[in-house]
Amino acid sequence: MPTDALPEATLATPFRRLGLVGTGAMGRGIAQLAAQAGLEVMLHDARTGAVDEAREFITGVWSRGVAKGRLSEDDLAHYRSRLHEASDLADLAGCDVVVEAIVENLEAKQGLFTRLEAILDDDAVFATNTSSLSVTAIAAACRVPQRVIGFHFFNPVPLMKIVEVIPGLRTAPEIVDRVVALGQAMGHFTARATDTPGFLVNHAGRAFGTEALRILGERVADHITIDRILVDQGGFRMGPFTLLDLTGLDVSHAVMESIYHQYYEEPRFRPSPLTRSRLAAGLLGRKSGEGFYRYEDGKAMMAEESAPPTTVPLPVWISHEDPETHQALSALVSAAGWPLDSSDMPSDESLCLLTPLGEDTTECALRHGLDPCRCVAIDMLAGLDRRRSLMTTPATEARYRDAAWALLGDDGTPVSPLRDSNGFVLQRVVACIVNVGADIAQQGVADPETLDRAVELGLGYPRGPLAMGDHYGGRRILTILNHLFTATRDPRYRPSPWLRRRAVLGLPLATTELN
Repeated sequence: MPTDALPEATLATPFRRLGLVGTGAMGRGIAQLAAQAGLEVMLHDARTGAVDEAREFITGVWSRGVAKGRLSEDDLAHYRSRLHEASDLADLAGCDVVVEAIVENLEAKQGLFTRLEAILDDDAVFATNTSSLSVTAIAAACRVPQRVIGFHFFNPVPLMKIVEVIPGLRTAPEIVDRVVALGQAMGHFTARATDTPGFLVNHAGRAFGTEALRILGERVADHITIDRILVDQGGFRMGPFTLLDLTGLDVSHAVMESIYHQYYEEPRFRPSPLTRSRLAAGLLGRKSGEGFYRYEDGKAMMAEESAPPTTVPLPVWISHEDPETHQALSALVSAAGWPLDSSDMPSDESLCLLTPLGEDTTECALRHGLDPCRCVAIDMLAGLDRRRSLMTTPATEARYRDAAWALLGDDGTPVSPLRDSNGFVLQRVVACIVNVGADIAQQGVADPETLDRAVELGLGYPRGPLAMGDHYGGRRILTILNHLFTATRDPRYRPSPWLRRRAVLGLPLATTELN
């Protein structure tokens, strides 16, 4: 990912001078955007030489912009002139807003703000870049808690064009408006969220990794297959295990546990024992050379996919439950030149293709009164375009599994065989993402439009959770969750009231109610 992107500010900033405490990766990015937005930026860091390093780094970003013709020499000179060193905290006295980007520790952040209260005027705004701590708790140590607010950026700050604005319980409304305007002046989408664990983006991202880990823990598929399905069928930028390796388990596992415990063991956020044991083994990901993948020269090593087996075509019977999916699979059978069994019930030799939502192949086969030895389920949630997932029962005979595999891969589309599971891989992960997003809307953490846009920008999902639910169909998502919950009795899968009501009414999931 490039580091020289230069988002241009287009709005006036409501502040004149910004103090920045902590000049690591996050602090540097915030300082860069603030200077580009026209603020004078006072840089302070407790480590000797850190401010000089930060200024050199930021200037290097701007210099590359000049070399590429994206900035003029005058722009570079103006921006650079706005970066000043504050060798002591007292040098921040003239700032009307201070942003802290120091260590993620409650006592450290409280201590910094109480020291700053003795230096700055009472109308100066104190903004914390915390990603996981309560803004209300940080403000509780301050004499004027009304001026404390969360201002959470994502790394790398110039490229991740989103900032969460999080008022504490006592933050003054005018402070919220001013900080929202500051984020917009710095060129970012400002997502206002309530002061809840994980705020908005980290809260919304809980389902992607935790459900993938649960699928892996149930041995439905290996991590490579899960990643391939979610990238190819789901359209995600990267698979959950690639993402865990990129972030590092030392970071990811701690966040999973933190949010789970802060929500008093909410089952939807339950971590997996798989990450705890891998963390203990030092399998952190890219940074340690091995995580879920092994890395050589920074590249993940993975086995090639198995080619479909060669089989003799069998008659194919397709479940009639869903006319649309029946038609799509019938077209695939015809294109492959295989015989189609069009009878109401399959003949004794027919391969039986089922298309369940949230059911496992076993339950679906028995519900239809079919021989489970000949049944294979196909995930039709995302259609048949980029990858196809098939699922057997424990009783499915190898020749029927191989026949289904060969049929689905006849035109060269990759196929992922799975063990029996309620909801395949894609159905489970998507349904959990939508369900967590719906519950965020139910709790009022953010409005639906902000939620979807924040998740797209902050997590890189192909759609926000509510838009994702509408894309696949709210009723289908509700059906998947209901079947998962019925089969497992795990409250992790209980449908959110927000989702259930809108799905049964046939309304878009972003629909809000009258006050």
